[in-house]
Amino acid sequence: MKKTSKPKLSLLMVLGLSFTMVMSACGSSKDAGPSTEPTGTASNNGGSTATATEPAATPGSPLEEALQGKYKGTKVTMFGPFVDADQKKFESSIKDFEDKTGIDIQYEGSKEFEATINVRVDGGNAPDIADFPQPGLLASIAKTGKVVDLTKVLDQEKLKKNYNQSWLDMGTMDGKDGKIMAGIWNRSNVKSLVWYPKKQFEEAGYKVPETWDEMMALTEQIAKDGDPAWTIGIESGAATGWPGTDWIENIMLRTTTPENYDKWVKGELPFTSPEVKNAFELMSKIWMNKDYVYGGTKSIVTTAFGDAPKPMFENPPKAWFNLTGNFITSFFPETAKVDQDYDWFYLPPIDSKYGKPVLVAGDIYAMFNDRPEVRAVMEFFTTGESIKSWVQSGGVIAPMNDASLDWYTSESDRRMAKLVQDATTLRFDGSDLMPGKVGAGTFWKGMTDYVSGTATLDEALKQIQAGWNN
Repeated sequence: MKKTSKPKLSLLMVLGLSFTMVMSACGSSKDAGPSTEPTGTASNNGGSTATATEPAATPGSPLEEALQGKYKGTKVTMFGPFVDADQKKFESSIKDFEDKTGIDIQYEGSKEFEATINVRVDGGNAPDIADFPQPGLLASIAKTGKVVDLTKVLDQEKLKKNYNQSWLDMGTMDGKDGKIMAGIWNRSNVKSLVWYPKKQFEEAGYKVPETWDEMMALTEQIAKDGDPAWTIGIESGAATGWPGTDWIENIMLRTTTPENYDKWVKGELPFTSPEVKNAFELMSKIWMNKDYVYGGTKSIVTTAFGDAPKPMFENPPKAWFNLTGNFITSFFPETAKVDQDYDWFYLPPIDSKYGKPVLVAGDIYAMFNDRPEVRAVMEFFTTGESIKSWVQSGGVIAPMNDASLDWYTSESDRRMAKLVQDATTLRFDGSDLMPGKVGAGTFWKGMTDYVSGTATLDEALKQIQAGWNN
């Protein structure tokens, strides 16, 4: 969500979403702070499929010493947005580490994390580690000099082997006296996915498109067959509009350079620029065609994003495609089976020179207090083992290369993990990185006004851009 990532978090939580990742991508906390620095094009490091039995520790590192029992009896405090079911999954994922090391990770979850973390840091009561679902919020705190630079804490060569370079770039931010590694990524959400009713899709004789032109041709074919191909909803209460930002971000990554995407996120490439307007125009070829959208264009604004996929599960389907992050499966019918009743395909490239970019959201962990046991826990969080049980429970993608693909319980999740590992470029949900008055403000409203017909495209783009100027 621009957006499960954009609350978003707090708004999405109010809406009952249990996945904090979605918040970063979807929700209301975009006002958390400015964006991170530009990220570089990812290198393809591939992924390991070997199953680990314990975290891989660098010889002589704090993690190795912890596994030897050196820090038994110590405590490490952690604060984050995981509550309810997510908190239980998180605590389950760290239990084995706590048992092996004797380190007590005291986790505190809060639905008001975004507002509370600033107060605690400013008041000198920062936790040892904090989980930020939106890197923009961490970026604003990093500038104060209160975040520990992880280049001085973690083995950088090991990190380069275990993460696609884009993840490391996205964790590099402005510190008080220059660039620092402000955090490491532990959980990710994938947002370049088009969901479809697999069984009926195959029975209809349709083929998964490999290019944007093929997708548009299939969209037209489905319309000729009597159905709208797409089911789209951007209604989300106070956060209405955020699902549309995912579309624009995905298209931007497919039509211009990663550097331009970064400039756009930072406000250096205006919404009124040809690059951004082109992304809106390409989106409009689907959104503004009444034959392509279930319920017609105007239904987009009144349909809740969680309800949008429902027509795909009718028999026969009344619509066939829904572009949303992997958190959306929580809104699918409980009787629907992954890999059988539904599946996803990668939103195809538009211009082949930009490769296969992937839009992501996720959780980045930052360190505020530098002690040996805290270093050990941070090193643990850079390993796939730290999220293994959560991966096995479903609905989470590990950003680390040493996370075995065998851990995923569905072919859908395995393919998703491989997609992230093999991406030529990874970029974080852009609206989550923009200042809240833009990413969770004028961007949402401008999208809504444009689709509802109360503003022309040029008027909407100027309206969105005004958020940067106010």
